[in-house]
Amino acid sequence: MNSNNSDIDNLIALLAKLPGLGPRSARRAVLHLIKKRSLLLSPLADAMFAVATTARECLICGNIGTADRCEICASEKRAQGQICVVEDVADLWAIERSGVFKGRYHVLGGSLSALDGVGPEELRIPQLADRVREEEITEVILALNATVDGQTTAHYIADQLEDMGVAVTSLAQGVPIGGELDYLDDGTISAALNARKSV
Repeated sequence: MNSNNSDIDNLIALLAKLPGLGPRSARRAVLHLIKKRSLLLSPLADAMFAVATTARECLICGNIGTADRCEICASEKRAQGQICVVEDVADLWAIERSGVFKGRYHVLGGSLSALDGVGPEELRIPQLADRVREEEITEVILALNATVDGQTTAHYIADQLEDMGVAVTSLAQGVPIGGELDYLDDGTISAALNARKSV
């Protein structure tokens, strides 16, 4: 590429780091954005700047929003007694898209993985236990990925909550082994939530 295109090259390099985009896809995206500068590029730049300055992690559940309490935690309409535990924000958003769950969430920030050196202290498991004690929770739904690490995490959490007098359930039918929630359709997520079972 021409050395005079350093800004364009930099944009391509940054986009290529996004999940699902490689250098070729990033080049195509940048060219499309430049061709549609006023329609796409400028509004995209403004939106990205706004998100960069306002986005923050919810202090209660770990969701991403624009305030210290996300819209879900701040809502009076959400059911108080249930917490749905997910690995990351993408999983929370996937469940919200289904429109089935009306309770609150807790984002762990990953799953236990001895191979990657991720232990309980790297996840938001202690905060979950605190919430169960403080928020009069009656059910904790473990909506974790159907992977080895996800299931290990589910069993660990179930053990931690065992003496707290709370029902611990997990997603049931519909979630394939090795599947990730963010890639499932709304109907599959609905079926899995509605057919949850005790851990």
